[in-house]
Amino acid sequence: MNKKQLQSESTKKRVADAARSLFVQKGYKATSIEDIVGATGSSKGNIYYHFKSKEGLFLYLIEEWDREWEAQWKEKESLYPTTTEKMFGIAEQMVLEDLNHPLTKAANEFFNNEEKASDVEERITELVNGHLKFYETLIQQGIDSGEFKQSNVKGLSVIFESLTMGLSQMSQKLSQKDALALYRLAIQVFLNGITENRS
Repeated sequence: MNKKQLQSESTKKRVADAARSLFVQKGYKATSIEDIVGATGSSKGNIYYHFKSKEGLFLYLIEEWDREWEAQWKEKESLYPTTTEKMFGIAEQMVLEDLNHPLTKAANEFFNNEEKASDVEERITELVNGHLKFYETLIQQGIDSGEFKQSNVKGLSVIFESLTMGLSQMSQKLSQKDALALYRLAIQVFLNGITENRS
C-alpha cells in the first residue's frame, strides 16, 4: 500500500470512528452528514468519496460489526464440541454481544428505514447471504456428524436466520437473563419441534 492509499485508509477509519460515536449518541436518523463533517473536519465530498452516502457509511459500520462478531465466534467455537452446543453458543453470543452492542438502536432505525439506494440494498443482501451460508455450514455439520436428520439445509438456514432476526426485535426490552432464556427456548424448539412424540 502506497502513501496515498495509507492516507486514504486513515481518513476512512477516522470518519468511520467519528460517525460511529455520533450514531451511538444520536441514532441513525438524527445524525446528518453535516454532523459527521463537523465531527471529523472532513468535507462532505471526502465523506461521499469514501462511503457514497450516509447509508453507505452506516452499512460500512454494520459490516465491520459483522466481521467482529464472526471473529469472536471463531475464537470460541472450539469450546462447543457438538453442533447442538454450537447453536446454543451462537444464541448466547447474540444476546451478550448483539443486544448490548452500542449500534443496536441505530441499526434498528437503519433497517426499518424503507428507502435505500440500490447499491446499499445489494450490500444488505450480501450480508444476509453471508449469514445464511454460515448457518448452512453449521446445519450441514450437524447432518454430517449424525446429530441432525437429512433435511433441506438451505430452507433450515433461512428459518434459523428469520428466527434469530425476529428474536432480536422481540427481546430488546427484556433483561439479559430473560432474553437468554427466550433464545435458548427458541433453539430448543428449532432443534426438537413442539409436537409430542406419541409413538
